[in-house]
Amino acid sequence: MLKQIEGSRAIAEAVALCRPEVICAYPITPQTHIVEALGEMVKKEEIEHCEFINVESEFAALSVAIGSSAAGARSYTATASQGILFMAEAVYNAAGLGLPIVMTIGNRAIGAPINIWNDHSDSMSMRDAGWIQLFAETNQEAADLHIQAFRLAEELSCPVMVCVDGFILTHAYDRVDIPTQQQVDAYLPRFEPVQILDVDEPVSIGAMVGPDAFFEVRYLQHHKQLMALDLIPRLADEFRQKFGRDAGGLIRSYRCDDAETIVVALGSLVGTIKDAVDGMREAGHRIGVVSICSFRPFPLAAVRAALVRAKRVVVVEKCFAVGIGGIVSDGVRKALAGSQVPTYTAIAGLGGRPVTQKSLVGLFESAQGDALEQLNFLDLKRDVVEREIARGRKQRRAGPSAEAILRDLRALRSGIPLGAA
Repeated sequence: MLKQIEGSRAIAEAVALCRPEVICAYPITPQTHIVEALGEMVKKEEIEHCEFINVESEFAALSVAIGSSAAGARSYTATASQGILFMAEAVYNAAGLGLPIVMTIGNRAIGAPINIWNDHSDSMSMRDAGWIQLFAETNQEAADLHIQAFRLAEELSCPVMVCVDGFILTHAYDRVDIPTQQQVDAYLPRFEPVQILDVDEPVSIGAMVGPDAFFEVRYLQHHKQLMALDLIPRLADEFRQKFGRDAGGLIRSYRCDDAETIVVALGSLVGTIKDAVDGMREAGHRIGVVSICSFRPFPLAAVRAALVRAKRVVVVEKCFAVGIGGIVSDGVRKALAGSQVPTYTAIAGLGGRPVTQKSLVGLFESAQGDALEQLNFLDLKRDVVEREIARGRKQRRAGPSAEAILRDLRALRSGIPLGAA
């Protein structure tokens, strides 16, 4: 059924159709509307045989999900930003125990300084925890990926994050096709856990493991991710056949057949990049886009096949590994190892900074002229940065950089030159 609906509500309705049995909730912006909607549905008994558990923290939310999943219940939770950091120990535990929990990440920047707007810092901080990570480009895909996520998690007995850009998708109203219960039931079978706490057949889950076995247990998490590289496209293809639309998969290519320059990105940013590419195509530029849906496992072979004929690659990412640079681009460079294809990284949109078509076109035109540095910062206010660096050199107790930069920006908005502020 087509609905004009908020992204968070669309996700909640998709999760409800998956018949979760335990939903653990602790609110944190921007995922709060998802669990609020699910709470309303449970209270109204619109989700059958489901327990909605309010907990006292994000750590508790995932800890309860770990317990309920180990007891054989289809389990779901959601979080964002500092919340995923607070539950970090449990994030690793869920993967190490091989529990098929599905968790929505309403992607948001990590402080300090505090920031509630979107980038990909939070889920990227857990990229090596052993969870599958799927990134949604649109609200339709965000809803569809949750249905696929439960199937994927339960076939592999491995937890799955569905990453949805905070505010840009979670709070945006859009037309979304919400499937019927019968459609979802036909795609997602009843949960049959691989491992379960059963008093009639007692086992230990989460036992102490020493050096003689830890290595092998950790490798088996890697093995599941390799299995997911085959399973993700297969489930996406089955989804397309049953629901009549594309969603998910490993990667998607856009206008890449004859492209000399290919841009790689993930999340909702891909939509803006496509618009910029369309405009450049009209001007005669041979440029295309590769959108990564599966960030973990990283689809090395698929990315290489999509990029190997390009003359250059530009990776635009809303995350930043301080001290080294790009995170997504690291995977892209691994995929292209030995191919001699120049690869540029552009860090963009941190903390919700708008990423405009104008700035993207300028970036891509510079790339086409091979006039980019390997690491670039799109729309960085360099004058503000340089002033703060100079302030630190002149004054030992210069104070917090965030406060000083805010003063400088207020001065600029008032028309006061930085040198006089």
